[in-house]
Amino acid sequence: MGSNQEAAAINPGGEADAKLVSLRRTKLAAAAALAACVAIFAAARSFQGQYPWLGFVAAFAEAATIGGLADWYAVVALFRRPLGLPIPHTAIIPANQNRIADNLGRFIEVNFLSPGPVREKLNEVDFAALVADWLSDPRRAAGLSRFIGRLAPQMLGAIEQSGLRDFMGSRMMAQLEKIEVAPFAAGLLRAFTEDRRHQKLLDELTRVVGRFLNDEQALAAMREKIREELPTMFNLFRADAYLLKKIVASAGSLLEEIRADPDHPVRAEFDGFVQQFIERLEHSKAYARRAEQLKRTLLERAEVRGLAGDMWESLRLFIEQDLESENSAVAAHLAGLLTEAGRQLARDPAIRADMNEGFVVALASFVESQKSGVSSFIADQVKRWDLVQLTRLVEINIGRDLQYIRFNGMIVGGLAGLVLYAAERLFFTH
Repeated sequence: MGSNQEAAAINPGGEADAKLVSLRRTKLAAAAALAACVAIFAAARSFQGQYPWLGFVAAFAEAATIGGLADWYAVVALFRRPLGLPIPHTAIIPANQNRIADNLGRFIEVNFLSPGPVREKLNEVDFAALVADWLSDPRRAAGLSRFIGRLAPQMLGAIEQSGLRDFMGSRMMAQLEKIEVAPFAAGLLRAFTEDRRHQKLLDELTRVVGRFLNDEQALAAMREKIREELPTMFNLFRADAYLLKKIVASAGSLLEEIRADPDHPVRAEFDGFVQQFIERLEHSKAYARRAEQLKRTLLERAEVRGLAGDMWESLRLFIEQDLESENSAVAAHLAGLLTEAGRQLARDPAIRADMNEGFVVALASFVESQKSGVSSFIADQVKRWDLVQLTRLVEINIGRDLQYIRFNGMIVGGLAGLVLYAAERLFFTH
C-alpha cells in the first residue's frame, strides 16, 4: 500500500504481531529439523562402516534433507526469490499481483455475490423485526420525528416547486365538477335523518325563535309594525301592545310544547317536509338542474378557485410554526405514530414477512447491479497494495500452514529414501 492507513488495514495491530511470532517459531522449528536431518545424515555416514544398519538411518536423513530443501524452495518461491537469485517462476505472489487482484475480485463476484447465495443470506436476516425494534423505542422514534421535522420545510418547498400544489388544486376542482350535487346532498340528508338527528335542528330553531321573541328591540319593531297595520282607533286603546303580548305568549307556549313533546304534530310536519325535500333532490330534474347551476356558479367564483391554494398555505404555515415550537404537537404525534407503527409491526408476522421479502428483493437487486463495481473495487485495492505489504499479509496469514509442508516433505522424503534404500539392499546386494 502507498499510505500508512492502507498499511494499517493490512496489518491490524496485535493480531498480526501474534501471527508473525508464531510464523517465525514455525520457520525456526522447520530449519532446526532440516539441520538435524543434515547432522544425522553426516553422523550415520561416518559410522556406517562400523554399524551397517546406520545405512538405513543415513538414507532416511538424506532423503528427508532433500525433501525439506525442495519444499523450502517451493514455499519461499511463493513470496520471494530464494537466496535472492533471479530464478524463473519465483516470487510468484509479487510477480502476479495484478492477476491475483483481478482473479480475487472475480472470485468474490461469482462465488459470494451471485443471486442465489446473496438471497439465501439475506433471507436469514429479519429486517422487519430490526425496524420494529428500532421504532418501538420512544427515544429513537422521537429522534426520527425531529429529523423529519427539520426536513419538512424543504419537503414542502419541493412540493411547491414541483407544481404538485397546483396539480392537486386543479384535480380537486375537476372532482368537484364531476359531483352531482342533488343526489349527493340527498344521500347526506337521508343519512342525517335516519336516527332523527334533524329533529335537533328543529329544537335549535325553536330556541333561536324563542330568543328572538324575548329580545326587546325585536319586540319593539314588531309592535311598531302592528301599530302601522291597525286602525287609529285601536291604537288609542293600546291594542298593539295587547296583540303583541298575545302573539308572543302563544308563540312561546307553542315552542315550549314542541321542545317538550317528541311526538308533537309540528315535528311530524317537519319530518314530512324533510322527507319530501330529500325525494325531490333524488328524483326531480328541476331540482337537479338548479343544484348544478348553483354548483357551477360557486365554482366559478375566484374565492372558490383559490380555496385550494389558501388551504395549502394555511397547512404549510401551521406545520412550519408548530415544528419550530419546543412542544410541537406535530412532532409529538409523529413520534407516537412511529412508535405505534413499530409495535404493530412487531405483532404482525404477515406484514413482517412481506416487508422482509421486499428488503430481500431490493437489496439483492442492488447487489446484482453493483457487484461488478465491488469486484473492480477489490481488484483496485489489491493492486494498490505495496508488494512488500502484500507479501507480508499473505505470508502472515497462511505462511505458518505452509511451513508444515516442509515438515511433511522431510517425513515423506525420508520414508521414500528409506524404502528405496531397503529395495536397493534387497534386490541389488548379493
